Amino acid sequence: MTAGKFVIVAAFATGLCGTAFAQGTQPNDNPPQSPENATPQNPPVPNGAEDAASAVIGSWEFSNADRDKVCHITFRAEAASGGRRLDIDKNCPNLFPSTKNVVAWAVDNYGDLRLVDAQGTALIELSQVEGGMYDGFSPQEGRYILQTAAAAPVRTANDLVGDWSIGRSPGKPICTLTLANNPAGAGAAADVLSLKVKPGCDPTIMRFNPTGWRMQEGELMLLSARGQSWQFEENDANTWQRVPESADPILLMRQ
Repeated sequence: MTAGKFVIVAAFATGLCGTAFAQGTQPNDNPPQSPENATPQNPPVPNGAEDAASAVIGSWEFSNADRDKVCHITFRAEAASGGRRLDIDKNCPNLFPSTKNVVAWAVDNYGDLRLVDAQGTALIELSQVEGGMYDGFSPQEGRYILQTAAAAPVRTANDLVGDWSIGRSPGKPICTLTLANNPAGAGAAADVLSLKVKPGCDPTIMRFNPTGWRMQEGELMLLSARGQSWQFEENDANTWQRVPESADPILLMRQ
């Protein structure tokens, strides 16, 4: 073999060895790991805020600490500007001016409930006190309490006995009546209590002609002899509003 041929063969052999060595030393994309060397994997983090939001969906009572101002808010799951949709009593801004521009709600990462405007700015912030109850505070309006309908104290018939006026707006009664705590009498159901309409009532009330009343699932019901009923929902301790709401609301106001 000539010297030239020997150099070429040697170079070729060296190249093959280098290639084999490089292939043998390439790192493994998925090297096996022993348990002690394995990288720990973080457990999935539960979405606490989402759980808290799910628990809020439904109807709640919004009041002050003395519960002499009461309105109702229904929290819904659908998206809205700034958060999720809510339905708020038309009377709420009269009782709590801070609710005037509330259009949505949201729960933050700490589980606090925020009532927000269309830009997502929190107008009222509430912290959970216990299951089914939140509270908050503002210097202008004092302490707020938000609680589910189930958690809220239920009015009894004894709480409402006395004289009441019916009107289209506060201070303008069109009828006065007395709610008593004795049974309505023959022909009435056992839970129906007696009611007395005083003279001078508006024809609208006289056509309805209430003859009894009762409490049913937190609502006050006026009943007529013909089986008709008017249902009222509490706005505050001294004012109840006929439901469903209408453009011309009827209020029941304590005298």
